[in-house]
Amino acid sequence: MASTTPTQLAPDAEHTVKTSTIAVALFGAPGKRGPKGTIAWVVFLILTAGSLAALFASPTKPLAGIAVIALMLVMLFFKIPVAVALAVPSLIGVYAVSGIPATVNLLSSAPYSAVSKWAMAVVPMFIFMGMALGESGMTTKIYQFTDKWFGWLPGGAGIGTTAAGIGLSSVSGSTLGMTYTLGRAGIPEMLRAGYHRRIALGVVIVAGLPGMLIPPSVLLVVYAGIAEVPVGPQLLAGTLPGILLGVTFALFLLCLSLMKPAWVGRDKSQPRPQASTMRERLLALRDIWGLPVIVFVLFGGMFSGLFTATDAGAAAAFATLLLTLWLRRGNKPWAAVARAAVSTVSATGVIFFILIGAEMLTRLLAVTGLAQLMTDSITGLGLSRVAFLVILVVLYLFMGMFFDTFSMMLLTIPILLPVLAELDVNPLWFGVFVVLLAEIGQLTPPLGVLSFVLHGLAQDPKVNLGQKITLIDVFVAVLYFLPIVLLFVIALIAFPELATWLPDLAQGGMP
Repeated sequence: MASTTPTQLAPDAEHTVKTSTIAVALFGAPGKRGPKGTIAWVVFLILTAGSLAALFASPTKPLAGIAVIALMLVMLFFKIPVAVALAVPSLIGVYAVSGIPATVNLLSSAPYSAVSKWAMAVVPMFIFMGMALGESGMTTKIYQFTDKWFGWLPGGAGIGTTAAGIGLSSVSGSTLGMTYTLGRAGIPEMLRAGYHRRIALGVVIVAGLPGMLIPPSVLLVVYAGIAEVPVGPQLLAGTLPGILLGVTFALFLLCLSLMKPAWVGRDKSQPRPQASTMRERLLALRDIWGLPVIVFVLFGGMFSGLFTATDAGAAAAFATLLLTLWLRRGNKPWAAVARAAVSTVSATGVIFFILIGAEMLTRLLAVTGLAQLMTDSITGLGLSRVAFLVILVVLYLFMGMFFDTFSMMLLTIPILLPVLAELDVNPLWFGVFVVLLAEIGQLTPPLGVLSFVLHGLAQDPKVNLGQKITLIDVFVAVLYFLPIVLLFVIALIAFPELATWLPDLAQGGMP
């Protein structure tokens, strides 16, 4: 890999990262929203009417709450926007259970309560960082950097692609956008290096998982808003697991290259890749000098106690602004900043609407008593912490077949939060656990959305280089790497300190 020039990210691929596809992840892709066809609409209307009938005919409040959850599931399954699918059933449920005054109170207080917290001010800061870095052209430079530094290793093309995926997904804020971008660049590079097509697909589809745990992680920020935990410690909680998961993938590829060298282009028929010179590596490092600076501002400010988490986000966003202006100097820098700002406003509005819907759902669960009933039911089973978490692993893998990451998180977190204290589950750790499981659910067969995105991308001749890539190839590629991810989840359950150590270490320096 190092002996060739890395594939430049195509303009449309770069645009995918620039917009981060956060709105797509939350609201659905254009042309893919809502039920299609007469039969689908009829089924949707029948299920909706049935849920509403069950709601208003429910003899008890908890049964009414279950009917509301059923209505939400119907709306989410038929790709109704997540915020609408959370808010509308909750409003109807509160009206059915408590009448007009409670509904008016919910409408007047929930929006302010959900997004007025000072900690939520960090959301647009982190989103802007990702948008601006995408506009700066940093995405291509990240891929070039990983190629120069890791391409010489056994399995180096895959290891470099994994490292690039971590950087791209943390920059873009979207696994969907990262998968598209990285697939355009990484799959042909690995195929040229002699990789088996299934290994190349597997590397790309899991490469974004670690990055969604590493700041600036929009998913962890949203979780912090729902769970009402400090944003700074929550982001720190995801940092070490994200890094370790990326290292785990790299070690797996290294071992694979030693045991099955032909699968990663290391058989005798393939020329051995030449290591980049130190000058080439330093030049590649020079091109991404801004990323370490931003990381230093973000984490250094929090660890030193100089900044709160929100202040650190603002300082890092300002540093990103200056970096973007510098990197785009002479190439319409302010236009790039303007695009990043507009995208930030759009994505922030979407996320805040989501949080408002989640706040309404939480209040509905309280009004109907369903949250307490669920807590009592789960604790009444006498489940241990480990048994409870293993059940959640299975649940999220199943839900991932039907729902996107945000839908799964926002539907389950308000219900599960009261149980955590009973089972002595650290909420910071649980945020990392939930985000990782929800992301895994996006790629698991037979309906994982990332599998279909990657399959569609791989039909491009510029990507597959003339090789036939089927949906079965994508599914098998996922199954190659899925055991590695699940073993990491088990390690996270067995050693919760992987997520809590860094926040505990920083606690003394963070206001």
